[in-house]
Amino acid sequence: MSYAFRPGRAFTDDFRAIAAEQLTEAVMTLEGCPEGVHEAIHEARKNFKRLRSLYRLVAADAPLFRERENARIRDMAGNLSTVRDAAALVENAHYLKATAGNDEEENALAHVCERLTTRRDRIAASTTDIQDRVAATIVNCEQALQALSEVTFDDRRRKTADRLTKGWRRTLRRADRARGACGTTTEATAFHELRKRAQDYRLHLGLMREVWPSAMQAKRAEAKELVDTLGHLNDLAVLTQLINEEPGLAGSSQDQAHLIAAVIARQKSLREDALTMAATVFQEQPDEESRTIRLLWLDAAR
Repeated sequence: MSYAFRPGRAFTDDFRAIAAEQLTEAVMTLEGCPEGVHEAIHEARKNFKRLRSLYRLVAADAPLFRERENARIRDMAGNLSTVRDAAALVENAHYLKATAGNDEEENALAHVCERLTTRRDRIAASTTDIQDRVAATIVNCEQALQALSEVTFDDRRRKTADRLTKGWRRTLRRADRARGACGTTTEATAFHELRKRAQDYRLHLGLMREVWPSAMQAKRAEAKELVDTLGHLNDLAVLTQLINEEPGLAGSSQDQAHLIAAVIARQKSLREDALTMAATVFQEQPDEESRTIRLLWLDAAR
């Protein structure tokens, strides 16, 4: 199956099947590592993000399950994050280099890319317990699969509609608060929170795409663009923090000056773009959109 609810199916069965598919995919990827262990980790972490978003949508009707499993999945993702985070910084430095304002700035950023690549490779070489971490994650995935048998929901159509409406409204209200905060500050934490809420919304649109495929697909595309923009912004904040902690990674004082100038300029542009996109993505009031979701579900589940 795919990462989407099927309105005509019993919700408990559907929920378990969607979650099980994500966990099974993560296990198969980590066991096989078809494109290498680090790419497998990257893919498994995507599965974990989908799982956490799925569990958030039903949190009101399964609070203990969601709290326990959210902690399990968060810890699994964190256990695998070290090398992937270092690789993400390299990717972000290349992204920054591609948007350089002039040749001198591009050359300086090329030096930063080289140093971050060396750092990534050094971290990868020193992470000698990576196979143990992967093995432990596979065991945790199997335990998470077993835990799915313990969660049940009221499968009646209207009860399911209530559940999804409640979860949808909660997602949008959290996004609305995050967007409001970003309108009054440039703090990285505020925009990172908006990114998480936009990511949840994008995934929830995917879960509900069967009730109105064309509209959900269009909204998902808008949400993805917002998530990607906020992702670049967050990566720049992480890069800046790393350079503050390890200034040698930026190289000479001239290279550091070019890096800082590039980061500041790009952050300003990304923040402006993100706020414009967010106004479009979250243009409907949470209560109104949630009611629409309820009506769509009730109609599709007849």
